[in-house]
Amino acid sequence: MNRKKLQKLAESLCKTAKHCEWKTGLPFFTPTSLIATVNKFEVECLIKLFNNLGVEPSDRHAAVGLDRNSFRNILHVTFGMTDDMIMDRVFRAFDKDNDSCVSVTEWVEGLSIFLRGTLEEKMKYCFEVYDMNSDGYISREEMFHMLKNSLLKQPSEEDPDEGIKDLVEITLKKMDYDHDGKLSYVDFENAVRDENLLLEAFGPCLPDMKCRMAFESQAFQDSPDL
Repeated sequence: MNRKKLQKLAESLCKTAKHCEWKTGLPFFTPTSLIATVNKFEVECLIKLFNNLGVEPSDRHAAVGLDRNSFRNILHVTFGMTDDMIMDRVFRAFDKDNDSCVSVTEWVEGLSIFLRGTLEEKMKYCFEVYDMNSDGYISREEMFHMLKNSLLKQPSEEDPDEGIKDLVEITLKKMDYDHDGKLSYVDFENAVRDENLLLEAFGPCLPDMKCRMAFESQAFQDSPDL
């Protein structure tokens, strides 16, 4: 991509992005008013990085972008994610048009929330990851599958599933504000606002501070390389 096309795409994405002139090094839960957006230079760096990943369609009818395996590899190597189920859900959260690949637009817009989103944006993102069937609720079954997949099994446990079921009930008791046996977004939002640590209650789907800072220091250069 030549410089002119890069600048034009960056300008277009800056207009649609929700973060601008953002400052690095702020605390994770910084009030929205203190956070500016991804600036044009950083958007250009993310586009360059996307292009450097060598994204090409597997056949001439496929969309151009990062396929599931390539994207999962980035989540694992760069952001330290290991949970297969969560990585698949993160891929779906980035892939807004459901065409089975992450386009350059989805890459920039997703990372702007992934790395620098406000608390509200991160809550919506996490809820989308955890709502496995996209029905607007996190059910007991969804909680069970995510927690079973993410928690380490203890060899001494005769029936680890019982322990996970108990954990689901404890979680519901704490987060199910309307007591209907499942979590709506309102339930999830209220619980997280009361206790921020519940943001990733059902599995790590955001990078930790160390991974975020390492990514930014490497990506936001004139010639980013993953």
